[in-house]
Amino acid sequence: MNNCIISNNITIKDNVILGDNVIIEENCYIDYGVIIRDNVHIKKGSFIGARCILGEYLMDFYVDRLNKVHPLVIGENALIRSETIIYGDTIIGNNFQTGHRVTIRERSQIGDNVRIGTLSDVQEDCNIGNFVSLHSNVFVGEKSVIKDYVWIFPHVVLTNDPTPPSEILIGVTIEAYAAVAAGSIILPGVNIGQDSLVGAGSVVNRDVEEETVVVGNPAKKLCSTRDIRNKFTGKKIYPWKYTFSRGMPWDKIGYEKWFNSENLK
Repeated sequence: MNNCIISNNITIKDNVILGDNVIIEENCYIDYGVIIRDNVHIKKGSFIGARCILGEYLMDFYVDRLNKVHPLVIGENALIRSETIIYGDTIIGNNFQTGHRVTIRERSQIGDNVRIGTLSDVQEDCNIGNFVSLHSNVFVGEKSVIKDYVWIFPHVVLTNDPTPPSEILIGVTIEAYAAVAAGSIILPGVNIGQDSLVGAGSVVNRDVEEETVVVGNPAKKLCSTRDIRNKFTGKKIYPWKYTFSRGMPWDKIGYEKWFNSENLK
């Protein structure tokens, strides 16, 4: 534990192990049995649950069993629940949340206000935007790109190998405001268009156009998202950003007012 910077008002419970060059900012809580390896920076107000491992070794460690410099930065006010493992060479924004036993591999970029559910697995070289929600048991394959305000529901798989096993990996791209319903599989290189909806259990093997609903195996176009209505009220639901606001930056003011104010800045 060399060259560590531990700020004020920090709670560190029993059996916590700190590596070298660790920075823990003020008002953080580090629960029992956490391992924080070298070159990890935890920003203020964060909670790290029991038995998490932060800054986990990359493959180059196993060559000579020496930990190389692979920094991990975790933004302010993170809530990282127990037994989550996050590798080095990763940058995570503010207000990040995980469920239990989440894995996030190296060289990933994760924005602000992202939630990743229990038992989800984000592989290396992924890029996740702001206000993205991944529910439980989601697998995000290497080189995936998930843009802002995307919803991915339980047991979704984003694949990346078009001819497995091979050395050529092509990640999935999911555009802003899209939703992928439970149990869907997105095949390598597919682009899911903005404001689109992938129905539950679909296998998507081709690009999905903007504001389009696709369902089935293989997934086929059903209709425009604007045709979908609430089964109970009969009101239009999509684009969902106009009808749903909980946890979003437009909460209590509505999407249009928020969007206009953002563009005036």
